[in-house]
Amino acid sequence: MPMGRLILPTILFCAVAYLVCGIPFGLLIARAKGVDVRKVGSGNIGTTNVARSVGALASGLTLLLDAGKGYLSMMLARNLIPVMAQLEYKQLDFDQPLGCTMAVVYVACICGHVFSCYLRFSGGKGIATGFGAVLALKWQLAPVLLIVFIAVVVPTRYVSLASVCAAISLPIGALIFGIAPVSLIPLCIASGIVVWAHRSNIAKLLKGEEKRFSFRSSKEGTR
Repeated sequence: MPMGRLILPTILFCAVAYLVCGIPFGLLIARAKGVDVRKVGSGNIGTTNVARSVGALASGLTLLLDAGKGYLSMMLARNLIPVMAQLEYKQLDFDQPLGCTMAVVYVACICGHVFSCYLRFSGGKGIATGFGAVLALKWQLAPVLLIVFIAVVVPTRYVSLASVCAAISLPIGALIFGIAPVSLIPLCIASGIVVWAHRSNIAKLLKGEEKRFSFRSSKEGTR
């Protein structure tokens, strides 16, 4: 099958995924409540810092929208790349070598959130966006990531540790499900980016300085 037909559609949807996933919903939601999450807590725009700085409702909405933008970007790619490349849908199945195309778009989703062009190439840490994108990439991987996350965060209350463990489990889970080796390379890259985004958290964990998760108290005033 001519790989050349995939090049332009892949580039196009990588760009779309990057731009869509770069939208900083956490920042926008918190700003609507009068809080700039970049200046409070960890300074991160993701779900956890929104929860700590604004509250449960805002963090839930952030989680939904961040996951949604990843899912939407991947679904657009899954449905439109075959049309543009004049391929049958099954030829882009994630279990086949051409599924590498979808894995590359997945990396673009992660990069969009972590290196947002709207925030001078800074951003969140890619967990919610990556999870949403996985649902459209290969949904069977989503329960694996969720189980790993819950298994770590419940006893420890360290969201960062649970997130890093979930990120590392992505290529491992993909390997268990028999993903084509060519598709594992982009997934390892995506996993590495998420772990790298947590580098400050990892340093704090090693020093015993990382904060355990808790929602913003309703008694606190909005900053």
